[in-house]
This record gives sequence, structure tokens and C-alpha cells, in this order.
Amino acid sequence: MDHFNWTQLIPGVGHEYIHIATAAVVTLLLIFLAVIARLSLGSGEKAVRPAGKLSVRGFFEVVLEFMIGVVDMVIGHDGRKFVPMFAAIFIFVLFNNLLGLFPGMSAATDNLNTTLAIGIFSFVAFNYYGFKENGLGYIKHFMGPFGLISPFFLLTILIFAIEIVSTCVRPLSLGLRLMGNMTGDHTVLGIFLGMAPSWWVPLPLPFYLLGIFVCCLQAFVFTLLSMVYVSMAIAHDH
Repeated sequence: MDHFNWTQLIPGVGHEYIHIATAAVVTLLLIFLAVIARLSLGSGEKAVRPAGKLSVRGFFEVVLEFMIGVVDMVIGHDGRKFVPMFAAIFIFVLFNNLLGLFPGMSAATDNLNTTLAIGIFSFVAFNYYGFKENGLGYIKHFMGPFGLISPFFLLTILIFAIEIVSTCVRPLSLGLRLMGNMTGDHTVLGIFLGMAPSWWVPLPLPFYLLGIFVCCLQAFVFTLLSMVYVSMAIAHDH
């Protein structure tokens, strides 16, 4: 039995298109928040001064500072040029995850089509930056330590085939991991909400807090794995 979703009030949105409508809602919301944050920057000295209070701008500043710290650890200082991309992935996945906690809504990340699409974006990005940084030498990353001209030619071919397959599977593994965790998280929350009497408000609260933690954690894990893939792709030590 299909459950009601608020996005179905949008004309033309059937049950099979809920994840698309939800992702579109999140995209429009993020654009709106980004515009607010940009307008709050102002100009001159005010534009470079950190936000001194809880605000939309402050939220984006915290996320960017956090991403910079993680990128410095995973990729190094040179990886800061990728911070906007990683921050965008994190925020988009996070907001889609969190939207599923609202009654009458479902997360777009509950659907494999959405998570696989984000995984494919990550796949295209790290391969693009791999070729951009290393040129055709990026292909050597898939050949192991021997190279084509060596007594271990057959072993090199075998390693190359395995590496190509494992690389091509990454978008699917990213998508399945995110979808599975989000589906499980929101299913558990829905079960306990259904068990709780309408007047017993405190009972679902711990599960909401756990749900928020899982949403944040899975957005971070997805972004972290994307960072690792980019770090491996742009490395020169092969």
C-alpha cells in the first residue's frame, strides 16, 4: 500500500516520481538558502568577517570550515580547490536525508535512482580530475606496480581488469550503501512512531535524535569516500 507524501500534492507527481519531486524541493530550498547567505555577506570588511550568530550564513560557514579540515587530512592543502564540490555533495545528501524525518515526507535518498545518480556524479568527478591531473598516466593507476613492459605482463593485465571492475562498481556501492542506511533508519523511526500513542510525545524523541545522527553520518561517509576516490585519482606516487 502506498503511503501519502506531501509532494504528491504537486500536479503530475505520482508515487513513482516522489523521489524526483523531493530532490527538486531540496534543490530549490538550497538555492533559496544560498541566496539568503550570499545577500547576508554584504561587501567590504563585512564580507570576510565570520557570522557572529546562528544564521543561514553561519551554517554554510561551519560546513565549509569542516570540509576544509577533512580535505586537508585526506587530500592535503592542495585539495582545498575541491572543497566547494565536496561541501555541495555533503549538504545536498544531508538535506535529502533529513527531509525524510518530517511526517508525510520521504527522503529522496531512500531511492536507488537518486543515490546512484549522486554516486555517478562522484565517479565522473574523480575520473575527470584523475585525467586532468595525470593525463593518460592516470591509466597507470589501474596497472599495479609492474607496468605493461615487464615479465609480469599477464599479472598486470589481471590487475588492470580487476581495478577497472572495482572502479566501475564504486557508484553502485556508494548508492546502495546510502540507500540502505537511509531506508533502514527511516523505517525504524516510522515503526516506533507508529507504536507510540499520540499523547506520548517523549517516546519518539530519542529515535528522532538517532535519525538525525544517522542522516549526518551517512552524508559525511558518502562525502568522505568521494574525497578518498579523488585523492587516489590525483595521486602521483604510482
